[in-house]
Amino acid sequence: MTKRAYESEYPPFYVAVDIVVLTVREEQLHVMAIRRGGGPGTGEFALPGGFVEIDEDLETAARRELVEETNLEVDFLEQVKTYGAPDRDPRGRIVSVLYVAVVPDLPEGEAGTDASEALWVPVDELMAADLPFDHNVMLVDAVERARAKLEYSPLAASFCGDTFTIGQLRRVYEIVWGKDKHSIDPSNFQRKVLTADDFIVATGEVVGDGPGRPARVYRLGGAAVLNPPVTR
Repeated sequence: MTKRAYESEYPPFYVAVDIVVLTVREEQLHVMAIRRGGGPGTGEFALPGGFVEIDEDLETAARRELVEETNLEVDFLEQVKTYGAPDRDPRGRIVSVLYVAVVPDLPEGEAGTDASEALWVPVDELMAADLPFDHNVMLVDAVERARAKLEYSPLAASFCGDTFTIGQLRRVYEIVWGKDKHSIDPSNFQRKVLTADDFIVATGEVVGDGPGRPARVYRLGGAAVLNPPVTR
């Protein structure tokens, strides 16, 4: 095949990946942010990410960029959405694929490559910042994906330890869903989590969990998908 067969009337463009890593710290939902070491947006908060190399698939690039810019590794990344507005990046025509990870017990970040700082920031604080590119939109979309995951997956229990009370589990839901403490009705929440097939399993133990009678202790069951879901 001749060289001319590869020519195209369409100009080339680049593919990037961006990553939202969420965790619960100090009773708040936090996101890993970087400060950009170079333009555009030098010194500004942004999401970790970068360009996909010619020999990489998308998730491999996302994992590489996350390690290079924050020194974080996660077991599972979920693809959220693709962003391709023509003017989303002042450097040229760049399409970016967004990934999200929601993980407990993550360490502090350690900046590298073109990030001058990597740090955990409360989600509300980063949402209020003027982020470069379309990172504000990406963050909103990723947080909504995380909140939805709590409805249909047992993810929240991973933030509770091996055993927990329903009150402790309810607090995780409040934090991730962006609700005030004690704003989720305890009786309604208990009914939902106990109705979901094999979501949580009673250990037979009880423990003091605030005022009132001792609370039952539970562990995570075997359900991969919550049926029925624990809706907001």
